Amino acid sequence: MLELRDITKIYNPGTVTEQTLFDRFSLTVEDGQFVSIVGSNGSGKTSLLNIICGSIGIEGGDVLMDGKSISKLKDYQRYASMGRVYQDPSAGTCPNLTVLENLSLADNKGKPFGLGRGVNRRRVADYRDQLASLGLGLEDKLEVRMGALSGGQRQAVALLMATMTPLRFLILDEHTAALDPKTAEVIMALTDKVVREKQLTAMMVTHNLRYAAEYGDRILMMRQGQVVLDRAGADKAATSMDDLLAMFNKISLETGN
Repeated sequence: MLELRDITKIYNPGTVTEQTLFDRFSLTVEDGQFVSIVGSNGSGKTSLLNIICGSIGIEGGDVLMDGKSISKLKDYQRYASMGRVYQDPSAGTCPNLTVLENLSLADNKGKPFGLGRGVNRRRVADYRDQLASLGLGLEDKLEVRMGALSGGQRQAVALLMATMTPLRFLILDEHTAALDPKTAEVIMALTDKVVREKQLTAMMVTHNLRYAAEYGDRILMMRQGQVVLDRAGADKAATSMDDLLAMFNKISLETGN
């Protein structure tokens, strides 16, 4: 279980541009939940993910995993049990390395580094099988530089890399926003497949209200650092894109967006 307890986050403290985004904000995510998070710009969606991952600090409160505080852990220490896929397809991969070399880096996550070879050729067949499961023909591109792939192909590999080693939580930061509509559909289907097959706890920030309605088993809508809608299970399943759009437009009008 992941818990944010009484989180306070202040941007630019002590300056004329000081802004309190979260004021004693609390949230609990149960094991195995796939949570979609929507909201207008500045609502706190990405900041929430960054706090969980340790990318930004907090002024108060605590982040707990299975009841144990992880607030003092660096981001790379938290990633021992977390995987993250970013909005930019190039952010989670190394463009000048081949697909094989990228997968090898991900496969070595958390292992001690030495002077041995970075690529274990005995793992190539397994990498090929994992790429084939994506259904994008990437199993034949192991020796191709990552930077030569399309954005959708890179994002598919980034998703695979983020979940290669055993982990508990998958963080998805608008990971389809930079893709064309057709490719975004493919990546969302792959995301849903990976989350369910690996039984991960996932948190997905998205501006696509249809994806928020169709995928996952819990939905949060945020406004100015607060959760204004929280539906799970049957309540979430009964929530349509039109319902979300109506509430989203109402909030946007109230906040002047």
